[in-house]
Amino acid sequence: MNRDAYQNPLITRYASREMSRIFSDNFKFRTWRKLWLLLAEAEQELGLAITDEQLEEMREHLDDIDFDYAAKKEKELRHDVMAHIHAFGKAAPAAMSIIHLGATSAFVGDNTDLIQTKEALLLVKKRLLKVMKNLREFACEYREMPTLGFTHFQPAQLTTVGKRAALWLQDLLMDFKLVALLDSRIPGRGVKGTTGTQASFLKLFDKDEEKVKELDELVTERMGFPRAVSITGQTYSRKIDDDVLHVLRQVGISCSKFGNDLRLLAHDREMEEPFGEKQVGSSAMAYKRNPMRSERMTALSRFLISLSDNTAYTAATQWFERTLDDSANRRVVLPQAFLSADAILLIYANITDNLVVNREVIAAHVQEQLPFMATENILMEAVKQGAGRQEIHEVIREYSHQATAKLKAGSRENPLIELLAEDSRIPLNREKIEKILNPSDFVGRAPNQVKEFLRKEIDPILDSYEELLDGSRTNLFV
Repeated sequence: MNRDAYQNPLITRYASREMSRIFSDNFKFRTWRKLWLLLAEAEQELGLAITDEQLEEMREHLDDIDFDYAAKKEKELRHDVMAHIHAFGKAAPAAMSIIHLGATSAFVGDNTDLIQTKEALLLVKKRLLKVMKNLREFACEYREMPTLGFTHFQPAQLTTVGKRAALWLQDLLMDFKLVALLDSRIPGRGVKGTTGTQASFLKLFDKDEEKVKELDELVTERMGFPRAVSITGQTYSRKIDDDVLHVLRQVGISCSKFGNDLRLLAHDREMEEPFGEKQVGSSAMAYKRNPMRSERMTALSRFLISLSDNTAYTAATQWFERTLDDSANRRVVLPQAFLSADAILLIYANITDNLVVNREVIAAHVQEQLPFMATENILMEAVKQGAGRQEIHEVIREYSHQATAKLKAGSRENPLIELLAEDSRIPLNREKIEKILNPSDFVGRAPNQVKEFLRKEIDPILDSYEELLDGSRTNLFV
């Protein structure tokens, strides 16, 4: 590592080697060579004068890329594709004359971008499934455990710990469906020529349009795409890139939502991310247990969300059949978007592998607020016993304000129930009032909502993608 040069932390600190490999020079330029071979093979099959010896020489040199020579040629020619054509031709001189035959730079550039996108989306699906599985197990385990619900970050009706996890899980389910749909719809660019008219190939095949169409279909199929885009300029529409970033943006939104929720829960000591035995929370304050993983997650999510503006502006500002001002931007944005998505999902999985629930703290917070939430039930029960509704409502209102004042003054226990039980106007003794205060009676259908959601929506997805989840992968081009 060159310590005098900037190192991208997405590579050195956050994202996986798997995702980094997809956007590496080796992956990119080996794919270029494979595309050139596929093109030459298909051209030979359709009648062009390409020899078996030329093809065999190309096959023998798919992996031995002389990057130094390519860099030298690029400096001379100021063109990366031409530089790598020369590098490939130097390794396979017999094939030099037919490498890139009829093609334009976008043939290798755009098709490789789309192959990388497909590979990266597969890895994102795998990461999402891992987190979904973790949250599924967590939601199931804690589906009945009462906890304070919050609206406006103020205590509201009770929910359950598992129901809250199901909300996080639902966001990821929406993301997974978008990623899966996008993955199924990503096309190849195919074999379209300089401005997308296929004119060069029409000339090569003596104006035989059927052979040109077959060439496009053969190469696209062998690249692993179900179809190619029907028409292009020199490049595929950059709106495809924007679709990709829109979906990755959704992943960032979901991960940020979870990270922020967990940071707030950690502040209240109800839930925490895992904390290592030797982990240091602060260089100055040794007692600290900062939620650093959640904070890192939200930081990287913010970066990912912001990147989608780039692809939108790039798609919006393309001129006619193509303009090169997309290139430098896309070299930066597309890899970093996938690296960011990979990183935040890895953190999410790490957190949910051992998410900490502090049951006693949660129960104490519930007990502190439950008397207020139970007041409507207490009022109804008092009316049943013969009391006047308006009188009881006023009694409860007065004592609720007194109880709130004591809590704000530092009291550790909510005195509301004691105040109500001691007032003769309330026709309920303490025992009867406390029977109303069973937290499980205040969570509504939350436990069954979780159970139904997991059974109907999550389990079918996890079952359908079990091979991807356990480490198997589909056979893509590379």
